[in-house]
Amino acid sequence: MLDGENVYDLVKRAAAARQQAYVPYSAFPVGAALLTRSGKIYTGCNVENASFGLTVCAERVAIWKAVSEGETEFEALAVVTNIAGSPCGACRQVMVEFAPDMPVVLADLSGIDTITSVDNLLPHAFRPEHLQEAARVAGQP
Repeated sequence: MLDGENVYDLVKRAAAARQQAYVPYSAFPVGAALLTRSGKIYTGCNVENASFGLTVCAERVAIWKAVSEGETEFEALAVVTNIAGSPCGACRQVMVEFAPDMPVVLADLSGIDTITSVDNLLPHAFRPEHLQEAARVAGQP
């Protein structure tokens, strides 16, 4: 559960992860820290590639790390950039897959700017249940 103490810890860990970012093309380092229901925190940073489409965002790195360790229930995510930037659309869609109600903390190097939610960041998101409904309508099991 997100409270005053762990929100600052998440931001601190996201800021530390940001220091590991590999950003030779954009010079825009991003760090993320993901709190799971079990209480574990997974961090990530953005990693760029000369083939820009292969670049991966900090938020997805943190989520992939958690999922690869068997964690799929998320409590909160903090993202730190130099301008309190918001997650991209791809990251928002990945967050919806696991935690549509999850609080998302947006911070810059001086502190917290905004606390919002995945639902606020991506209203009317495409969700797993939409695929189930489409299959039902098509008469598939």
